[in-house]
Amino acid sequence: MIYDYVDKVLSGEILASKKVILACERFKNDLENPDFPYFFDEERANKVIQFMGELPDPKTFKTYPIADFQEFIVGNLYGWYRKDEPNVRRFHKAMISVARKNGKSLLISGIALYEFLFGKNPAYSRQIFCTANAKDQAKIVFKMVEKRLSALKSRDEWVNSATKVYRHGEIVNLEDYSYIRPLSRDTGSVDGFEPYLGILDEYAASKTIEMMELLESGQGLLDNPLITIISTAGFDLNAPMHTVEYPYATKILKGEIEDDSYFAFIAEQDSIEEVEDESTWIKSNPLLSVESQEERIKGYLRKRKKEGQEKGTYNSVLVKNFNMWRQAEEDSYMDIETWNNAEIEPQDIDGKKVWFGVDVGRTSDLFAISWMVPFDGYWYADSFAFVGTKYGLDAKIKSDRLDYRRLETQGECEITTLESGVIDTERVYDWLNNFVAEHNLDVQAICFDPAQYGPLLTLIEKNHPEWEQIQIRQGTLTLSMPTKQFRDDVMERRVLHPHNEILSAAVNNAVTKTDNNGMRIDKNKYANKIDELDALLDCYAVCFTTDIDNFVTDDDILGGDFGF
Repeated sequence: MIYDYVDKVLSGEILASKKVILACERFKNDLENPDFPYFFDEERANKVIQFMGELPDPKTFKTYPIADFQEFIVGNLYGWYRKDEPNVRRFHKAMISVARKNGKSLLISGIALYEFLFGKNPAYSRQIFCTANAKDQAKIVFKMVEKRLSALKSRDEWVNSATKVYRHGEIVNLEDYSYIRPLSRDTGSVDGFEPYLGILDEYAASKTIEMMELLESGQGLLDNPLITIISTAGFDLNAPMHTVEYPYATKILKGEIEDDSYFAFIAEQDSIEEVEDESTWIKSNPLLSVESQEERIKGYLRKRKKEGQEKGTYNSVLVKNFNMWRQAEEDSYMDIETWNNAEIEPQDIDGKKVWFGVDVGRTSDLFAISWMVPFDGYWYADSFAFVGTKYGLDAKIKSDRLDYRRLETQGECEITTLESGVIDTERVYDWLNNFVAEHNLDVQAICFDPAQYGPLLTLIEKNHPEWEQIQIRQGTLTLSMPTKQFRDDVMERRVLHPHNEILSAAVNNAVTKTDNNGMRIDKNKYANKIDELDALLDCYAVCFTTDIDNFVTDDDILGGDFGF
């Protein structure tokens, strides 16, 4: 059954998103690789698929075969095993992302029930947790499991006698002491926490990686654990699902990262334009492959699309019904597709000319340095941040929705080491000085927002008087043109950037503000950070007038090809 779906997707008979096609290609390539350390057991996969098809629907108490894409998901999770340890599954983490009303809860509740009733490793005391950011959300999948189990108990004597549902919110297997519980941040501590199966429902709504870390740390001593992320896309582009899991899963599917233990199925529209073509809706709504459901689903989507366009809530429709990550605000400065399309691999900037932009912020908050380097036909933009911890690093990570500890290890920021928690301006200068020296950069200008810039200005004047420092007046009169041009240049890929989560978060957070003098950016909420983008626009206000298509360097002048 699973082979049939793969063949139809790869042949184009079933239209699918790019990432689903990549998932099918991955399956086929792994299957045909004789040196692959895992093997596929179709019989074991079909056993779970059959069980899922025999589970009663809690609304009708009828049983239905699961859809072809669901067979693909379940077949992957329960068909792959290690060659050296045939009872240990290959996949220990799964990300499943589809639009709403595509059977996510039914699918994941079926997985939870199978593990609860028939899990073998461990044979006893399997802990299954339905988790979410909030208690009410965590209970949604748990209630679905409870309803399906109750339906199953009414039909099966063994299930009825072997399981018990407690009113306090726990389902217990009386024969092997396994249990299912809802779990959220406000649940409190759990004794002997070893989550054999952890379900992260609607992970797009999670503001932190707290629940993920809790599950992963609790699974450390288990041989055969599984974490399943099941979620539609969201509006919060700084949420960990979008900044961590989604790009990681994408890189696995593209073959840029090798992680044989991570399964990803991401059904989404590949562009906004596709939404106008009903034949492409199956990309984000794979349940449309079920013939009996097609007209009902399409009718629902037509209604949602029409209402969204008429009421000004189209963004919400794109997110919830077509599984596309979008900014919540209609006045967002730049859409995420435009920014992501301008991403390239880190470039070698050694020996290049550079314009820096500086946004100081409060010493207890964030200090941003961004830079632009001209290459052949485009500007290369990147950033670095200094992070204050005056009110506690954990509190700042939570409020900013940026995991600065992880980002520091990735080289995107530096967390202050001062006991006071404030940012040390001398350390900022040392970093800048070392960065220029390390890359042998030719500094064209330091472009700065004058607010609180004085201490750094003095250090640069004393030690590098040759570095021109240019004050950028903060207002639409000065910044409107470069702000508009920067967005246009990103769209036309004349400004490119490497993967930088703090800078991307700033772009995602930025909204446009207009007055009689033009446009500039602002942040959409008080806590959201746009410092690195502010710094970037400060330097772009100077360097964007440079014609990089006819850019002449000192090397060109000194070389033999230059003449009058």
